[in-house]
Amino acid sequence: MSQTQVLARKWRPRNFSELTGQEHVVRALTNALEQNRLHHAYLLTGTRGVGKTTIARILAKSLNCELGVTAAPCGTCPACVQIDTGNFIDLIELDAASNTQVDNMRELLENALYAPTNARYKIYIIDEVHMLSKSAFNAMLKTLEEPPAHVKFVLATTDPQRIPITVLSRCLQFNLKQIPQVQIIEHLRKILDQESIQSDNLSLQLIARAAQGSMRDALSLVDQAIAFGQGNIEETSVRDMLGVIDQSYLFYLLEALTQKDGLKLLSLADAMEVQCLSFDVALQDLAFLLHRIALAQTVPGAISEDIPEYVRIFKLAQTFAPEDIQLFYQIALHGRNDLSLAPDEYAGFTMTLMRMLTFMPDNFSSAIQPQYAAPIQNKFPEKSELQKQAESAQTVPYLTDNAQAHVDVSSLDWPQLIQHLKLSGMAKMLAQHSEATILSSERIDLCVPDIHKHLLEKKYQERIQSALNAYLSKSVVLNFSVGSVTGLTPVVLQQQEEEEKQAKAIVAIEKDPIVQELIENFDAKLIVSSIKPIQK
Repeated sequence: MSQTQVLARKWRPRNFSELTGQEHVVRALTNALEQNRLHHAYLLTGTRGVGKTTIARILAKSLNCELGVTAAPCGTCPACVQIDTGNFIDLIELDAASNTQVDNMRELLENALYAPTNARYKIYIIDEVHMLSKSAFNAMLKTLEEPPAHVKFVLATTDPQRIPITVLSRCLQFNLKQIPQVQIIEHLRKILDQESIQSDNLSLQLIARAAQGSMRDALSLVDQAIAFGQGNIEETSVRDMLGVIDQSYLFYLLEALTQKDGLKLLSLADAMEVQCLSFDVALQDLAFLLHRIALAQTVPGAISEDIPEYVRIFKLAQTFAPEDIQLFYQIALHGRNDLSLAPDEYAGFTMTLMRMLTFMPDNFSSAIQPQYAAPIQNKFPEKSELQKQAESAQTVPYLTDNAQAHVDVSSLDWPQLIQHLKLSGMAKMLAQHSEATILSSERIDLCVPDIHKHLLEKKYQERIQSALNAYLSKSVVLNFSVGSVTGLTPVVLQQQEEEEKQAKAIVAIEKDPIVQELIENFDAKLIVSSIKPIQK
């Protein structure tokens, strides 16, 4: 019975065209090979599993292929086949981590003086070269200064800072970058299609995120997921395998934070402990979620609408102030770093949550609707269709007949009207970045500046239309256009109001007799950035 080959080895790239995510290195090496401008020593740096050794072996084939020095080795000649199988006598691979001594290096360099047995070049690939001793580096230096014409060195390391500058200066250095998640997912999908293994997009997203830029780690995780899922890759089994936190827990934590409900925060932590969820992973995923919320607040177009948490992310983005999200992100990072110093992980995790609760603004008023609060259970139940319909009915504010009869649009401006509509998410963002050029009970024309035209999606316009119709109790003509605005959009007006409040607060503090006395008598300095206006 033949042994199954692991995916990382089976699908290792055999030529430059098959490499993923290192286009800058491929381009440079391809041009050098095509123009025959070869260096005697190459240094490949980068984190684990990004392709350092793979590039070194492809380069060895390019230099020794029977077609000649080429950027596209044939892959079928004896030299190419032997390099692929690890049997090429003139390709010497050394793991510096286990061969650190100077004697090993001297022996290797003595052999370098002899011509290759049956090749154009003798290639030395030294992995984790930073692990060599100082004496071993000194022995290598002489050969790097005056290399034999038939020898090429390819050095690889994850820590170039530990390589002596005298060695660095004699190498042509390429820094391999971490592979983006999108490219990892695309590559995994191609491989799984070839292997006839079913997978879903969310599972591949989880694996790509866990791989942290390493294609080798991603393929190893795929192998593990296939075994864990008995031949298929499914989200549930991948989450269990990786110990990934159920995202609903994280949303409930932040929603409990908006309610300043410490007991609920602790109850959620207890539920996570019962589920044997990793608190280290929880803080990592919480920081990732906070990062997405920050993006939703500042660069909303960066959040894909395909992700299942899209609506809840933008709900929280509208609920928290941007500076609070930035603070919570830092608290989550520090909490994770300090986790090993805590009495236990549960204490470290809950202390991080209490720190966030402590820094919640005193005047914070939650905008989260009741339907987002879930009962504290070991498993969070799905809502029934009856519940979903009832919640959907709450999303648009309806007025009584008497109240609607007194709505006079002509007495309102657009920013005031938005407050009555109580929009949320991207629809609210579109409304806030618009300026009304025509505002009447029959027709409303809104102009959106070109910089925010990405918000002009049909479904967001329809949400505003529905909210207006419900508020006015009749159909109103709503038109959108892209063009120049006077600058008095609701967002700009709100910023101006906040700036005025900030300026008044600073003046008030500066004129305070006690503050003035401290400055005069003790040479105190006023930290303006720490002054915050009192919200009323």
